[in-house]
Amino acid sequence: MEASGWSTSLSSGIVLSLVAVVWTMLWNNLQGLQLQQFVSRHLSRHARRLAAIVDPYLTVTIAEYDGGRMKRSDAYKEVQAYLQRATCATGGGVRHLKAETAKDVDALVLSMGDNEEVADAFRGATVWWLAYSTPPREDNAPSYWGGGRAARADRRFYRLFFLERHRDLVLGEYLPHVRREGRAVMVKNRQRKLFTNLSGDGYDADGMWSESVWSHVVFEHPKTFATLAMDPAKKKEVIDDLDAFRKGKDYYARVGKAWKRGYLLYGPPGTGKSTMIAAMANHLDYDVYDIELTSVRTNTDLRKLFIETTSKSIIVIEDIDCSLDLTRARKKKKKANDDGQKNDGDKKDGAEPPDEEKDAGGSKVTLSGVLNFIDGLWSACGGERIIVFTTNHVEKLDPALIRRGRMDKHIEMSYCCFEAFKLLAKVYLDVESHHLFDAVESLLREANMTPADVAENLTPKSVDDDADSCLAELVKELEKAKKKVLAKKEGKGKDVADGADDDDDDE
Repeated sequence: MEASGWSTSLSSGIVLSLVAVVWTMLWNNLQGLQLQQFVSRHLSRHARRLAAIVDPYLTVTIAEYDGGRMKRSDAYKEVQAYLQRATCATGGGVRHLKAETAKDVDALVLSMGDNEEVADAFRGATVWWLAYSTPPREDNAPSYWGGGRAARADRRFYRLFFLERHRDLVLGEYLPHVRREGRAVMVKNRQRKLFTNLSGDGYDADGMWSESVWSHVVFEHPKTFATLAMDPAKKKEVIDDLDAFRKGKDYYARVGKAWKRGYLLYGPPGTGKSTMIAAMANHLDYDVYDIELTSVRTNTDLRKLFIETTSKSIIVIEDIDCSLDLTRARKKKKKANDDGQKNDGDKKDGAEPPDEEKDAGGSKVTLSGVLNFIDGLWSACGGERIIVFTTNHVEKLDPALIRRGRMDKHIEMSYCCFEAFKLLAKVYLDVESHHLFDAVESLLREANMTPADVAENLTPKSVDDDADSCLAELVKELEKAKKKVLAKKEGKGKDVADGADDDDDDE
């Protein structure tokens, strides 16, 4: 009996051991098959089917920003423009509206506020648009643009609701229709703008946080090529070049170049470089982005500025030689600083720090960063952009900055010529001929006077001033300018002669 019981107990232990081994192997295999996830997916599938019976609506969400807030979504702007028209058409369907200025000074562009809903009909289907926003997470993590997330603006969205049976119609036809119509509304309501970059900390002039890196006003500069004082042949050359660029989308695509063009405007102060930019913008109907390089902290920030510019725009950096150390002398200065640091390695406490240490809190934009801004990989984002540099001292700029391919067209803005004077006389005095014109023409060949100075002398200062008095005043000023030129030449000649005499004395 004892032997039989011991045998039975041994058999039971073996069976249990085998069961444990089999169960362990089976359990490991079941885990490998991710049984829990399989069951979860199966249940979720049935739950969605049940939810579709209870709630037959599908949704499409369109966020304001793409690419981690690097660029405002084109789709969002088009939907917003489309719904501005839909909001006006629905009358009292929306209770809370937002108003913005329109092209007409007495009109307003209306759009629905947050948590408002507007219905739209399309080929027998009714859809609903909801505008809403969500606050940012309140944590201390650094944001993409700088600062804490708690300081950032709300995230804004549009959400489209429609019945599931209209899925193909809405996704295949309605949404493309909305984008096309939205673009048309944007063109109709478009106001050209003059942009300037915000400070590096992301706050505007009022100390308010801004999601955009740009602030703007309406561009209302009246200057056109018709009133620009410039040599007519050179002016026509510039106009033809701009027209060719505007129509050159297919050409740029065919040759494999980004659809952009660089212009370098150089010449003495007062020769019309800024007004040339205004005339270009008015001729092309482009926005203007005026970049203040000294307020751009790093090359990365400069890249962000470019990404947020739109197509059909002119990007301007005025007085490029004064904005940053981008001149030919920068390498010599760096070498001199490096040599100075080596020689003064044991300098005493309290000595003057090098310039780089002084400017540690300022802009760290480099020549390499500017070059990449002009024609690097990121410069191909978008299209139909013109980049303009202005300078009073073109000879100081690094050749790499202004070579062809970066600054494709170099335009010299020189002193006033007789043809430019005649245009100014017509614009300011409404005269096309006068007995003093011959004297002005003769003096302009020998005197250096900018178009701005000529225009100032032609401007009537009182109700008693007429064409005779204004032209006489201009002749008087031109004679003074001629004397200055002659005196300068005589001074240079004297210096040369003195130098020759010194050489003779040395011999």
